[in-house]
Parts: sequence; structure tokens; C-alpha cells
Amino acid sequence: MLEYLLVKSAGVGMGIFLGSLIGLGIRSRKGRTEGLLAGSVPLTALAAGLLGLAVMMVVTYLGMER
Repeated sequence: MLEYLLVKSAGVGMGIFLGSLIGLGIRSRKGRTEGLLAGSVPLTALAAGLLGLAVMMVVTYLGMER
């Protein structure tokens, strides 16, 4: 079950990760680094991607229950 949810939600997690990586990278080059985890763009993008993955897994699971 967990594997199925992970596979179904992986695209959302990757999309959020890549979008955050690009957006935060542009933002940090302009000198605005406040709000980054440990001042790191990749770490912040990874955290956002994992959070998006987890939320999508829950949404998918709840949709399967009906």
C-alpha cells in the first residue's frame, strides 16, 4: 500500500522540488536568503518536495477509502 501511494505521488513531490529549487535559486541570487533552511536552497527545496509528497500521499489514501 505504501509503495503504491509513493509511486502515485512521486510526480507531485518532484514537481514541487524542482519548482522550489528554481524559484529559490533565483530568489537567493538576488540576495534574499531569509526563510531558507540553514541558508541552503537545496535543503529548503527538498523539505518542500517531501512535504508535498506526504500531503499528496494522504490525499490519495483518503481518495481510495471512498
